[in-house]
Amino acid sequence: MSAINLADAKAHLSELVDRVEAGDSIGITRRGKLVAQLTAACRPRKPINLDALRALSAAMPPQDQSAEALVRAMREGDRY
Repeated sequence: MSAINLADAKAHLSELVDRVEAGDSIGITRRGKLVAQLTAACRPRKPINLDALRALSAAMPPQDQSAEALVRAMREGDRY
């Protein structure tokens, strides 16, 4: 968590909100003591549309190899 004094927080509130929205947590200090904290609000998750997910899965072509074989081949290709 980063900290900023109250006067700077007032002057740069929009920037601080952008940082918090991106995942940062910011403490606000007054005379060197922490008095407030900015954190992102919890957003409700969107429900999963199972019909759309099933349609997407059905539209995907079948794979020639298993996921295990694909990951193994990718890992072996990165070795030097």
